[in-house]
Order: sequence, then C-alpha cells, then structure tokens
Amino acid sequence: MKLTFEEAVFGTEKEIQVPRDETCSDCQGSGAAPGTHPSTCSQCSGSGQVKMVQRTPFGQIQTARPCPSCNGEGRTISTPCKACSGKGKVRKVKTLKINVPKGSEDGLNLRLGGDGEAGARGGPAGDLYIALQVQSHRFFEREGNDIYCEIPITFVQAALGAEIDVPTLDGVVKMKVPEGTQTGTLFRLKGHGVPHRRGSGRGDQHVRAVLSTPTKLNDKQKKLLQEFAEVTPEHQQMGKKSMFDKFKDTLRDAMG
Repeated sequence: MKLTFEEAVFGTEKEIQVPRDETCSDCQGSGAAPGTHPSTCSQCSGSGQVKMVQRTPFGQIQTARPCPSCNGEGRTISTPCKACSGKGKVRKVKTLKINVPKGSEDGLNLRLGGDGEAGARGGPAGDLYIALQVQSHRFFEREGNDIYCEIPITFVQAALGAEIDVPTLDGVVKMKVPEGTQTGTLFRLKGHGVPHRRGSGRGDQHVRAVLSTPTKLNDKQKKLLQEFAEVTPEHQQMGKKSMFDKFKDTLRDAMG
C-alpha cells in the first residue's frame, strides 16, 4: 500500500480490494453438493496415505506416499458442489477498510487477522499482511520519529539575528535565529516531529540553517560590502577561526 509522507505520519483510513479464496457458501467448504457429504476414501481408509513395503539387501523398508485415489485428502466426493467445482473455495475480490496508525514507517507490515485466504475444508481463514510503502517528501527527511529540513538564511539574518518562518508538519511556525549564526547550525523544534506509533508524544523537528550567498549585487550593495570588509578583521568575517587558519594549523602540526 502506497502512502504519502503525511498519511504515514498522522495515520489515515484506506480502502483496498483484495483478491482471495473464500469458503464456498453453498457447501460450507466441504466441496460436496448441498444435501450430500464426502465419503471416506476406501483405499487409504481416510488416512490420505498408502504404505508400500520394499525388499532390499538390508531388509524390508516401508514407505508412505499420498493416496492416488483421493490425492491425500482422505475422502472422496461423489457429487461435487457446482458453485466451487468441489474445491470448497471460490475466488472473490473483497473490499476492506484499512486503518493505518499514526507514526507508520516505510516497510511496516500491518496484520489483519482472519482476512487472508480461506482455510481447507471450511477451516478458519489465514491473515492478511499489508506492506506499507511511504513516499519521500520534497522538503522533510525522516529519521525514526524525528524529521530534518534545511532552511536558507541571508547573510544579514545570520549576522544580526532574526525571527524566520519555518514550515512544519503542523503549519508554519516562528523560529529565532540568534546573531552570529553559522551555516550548518542545527536548531530543534520540540514536539514537531512524528507522533509515536505506540503511546503518546512526538519526536522533534531539526532545522539546519544554510547561509544563502547573494548574487547579482548592485553597485550600492557591493560598495557597502566592501566598506564592511575594510572595517572588519579577517578572523571576524570568517567566524571564530577561518577555515584557512585551521588548514594552516593542521599543516603546521603535520610538519612538526
């Protein structure tokens, strides 16, 4: 069963059609026409097996094989049911309503007791297993009950701090970005993840801030950035320690 990301997260009800063998209602699974009954196989006395004895240099060996007269059923039907041709089962398509629980994940198997194939000779039906296939989301990624996403922020928002809008599974929420935020910084929105499939509570949403570099600057913007560069030391522009400084330190340590 294919589900959208949101259907798996919050749960849903789906209607599916399942082809399966069901017990014949005319003969109640016996395979015999209404008003008649199967007879015990005279060749195997109802055991479904016939025994054979073979003589070998090591003595007699007894083996058993399915009875050829009743095909191992142990009974014979003289008047087969017309509805099922003596099989005791008929092929039908059943419409079922499936409740997908909240917090379901890709690959989860849902078990529906008694909704599988009909049992032999009118016996109880087996179970139906439904494997869930959850589609990926264009914005969110899921890990367990937590979800992850990336949000672009501008240079100004990163440097001065800001309050930005962040999409969540529950809608847009406000998130505070502190001043001096570096690209790749991970923020947590508690309780905005996937609901727990068993029990209460939810996971969290983790938001990774990604600095968006402006393009096609006009002359005024370029001039302001140049003035900023002139009055700002390199280490302050690059953060606490620039990548070039870290590279130099690593190289120095390697060379002793």
